[in-house]
Amino acid sequence: MISDLNDRSREVLRHLVDNYLLTGEPVGSRTLARRLSLDISPATIRNVMSDLEDLGLLFQPHTSAGRMPTDASLRLFVDGLLEIGNLTSAERDAIEERCAGSSHNMDSLMTQATTALSGLSGCASIVFAPKTESPLKHIEFVNLSPGRTLVVLVTENGIVENRIFTTPQTLPPSVLVQATNYLGSRLVGRTISEAFDEIMTELDDHQVRLDELTAKVVESGLATWAGDQRDGALIVRGQAHLLDDVTAAKDLEQIRSLFEALETKEEVLRLLRLAETAEGVQIFIGADNNLFNMAGVSMVVNSFRNTNQQVIGAIGVIGPTRMNYARIIPMVDFTANLIKRLIG
Repeated sequence: MISDLNDRSREVLRHLVDNYLLTGEPVGSRTLARRLSLDISPATIRNVMSDLEDLGLLFQPHTSAGRMPTDASLRLFVDGLLEIGNLTSAERDAIEERCAGSSHNMDSLMTQATTALSGLSGCASIVFAPKTESPLKHIEFVNLSPGRTLVVLVTENGIVENRIFTTPQTLPPSVLVQATNYLGSRLVGRTISEAFDEIMTELDDHQVRLDELTAKVVESGLATWAGDQRDGALIVRGQAHLLDDVTAAKDLEQIRSLFEALETKEEVLRLLRLAETAEGVQIFIGADNNLFNMAGVSMVVNSFRNTNQQVIGAIGVIGPTRMNYARIIPMVDFTANLIKRLIG
């Protein structure tokens, strides 16, 4: 559609969307007349805005107001009119410092990356790390406190992942040693998905010499890990930012529905998997998808790959449709590339 617009229409649309992203308010012809480099009157601008409205690119919330962009015009703006900015050195340093020291711990790296992205963007951030398919190099059960045990897995490519699960309050140290030795003998050199069914069959059929308590610890620890492995890890940070622009009960209900969708993961995982199959930053705006159509928000996301160029996850930002795309797009791109570099 961008090629169907003349220079004047493109200029009016660009400045109108720019102003809307800045204020969130309808934009009038007099405001645009002051911003435009073109020597045209407010009356001419009103005619151009009316034409853009006929094309479905603008709408008027009420008769006395200026115009606001539709999702279609935001899409058009991002694809063809947006001038992408650059991150400042301070912003790059802030993301790098947050992630430094976490490169060999996937859980920590994902958490730090989303926390940094949420803080700098002022939006919610989201990361999806698919299941670990690399063979294991080491596994160990560690007692944290009465009733809490940590299972640590180290993969052959050097990634460390941790899970905490509940165990009996009075757990003898020997039980964790036995559990570590048993799983180590069956998992090292293999992936969890390769060995899971075999190990569970052995436990169910009592084919191994483990006492009942140790068998339960092994089963609980492995089930906790394997449960996360089926869909991969989904981390969301900064959800409260989505409430910043809520001004009506209807908006609040939409955001509540979005929170519920984030909890169920399904729609978000579908979008993130779309990002996995594409190159570069992907932008989903409002009606581009079912999830954000109901919540009036957009998502900017990019995948990250390992040294073999295999997609191993995706990271992005969720915010209002009037988010600062020029700043957030390079921010998401930089963070995804940083994760790729750190885990590489």
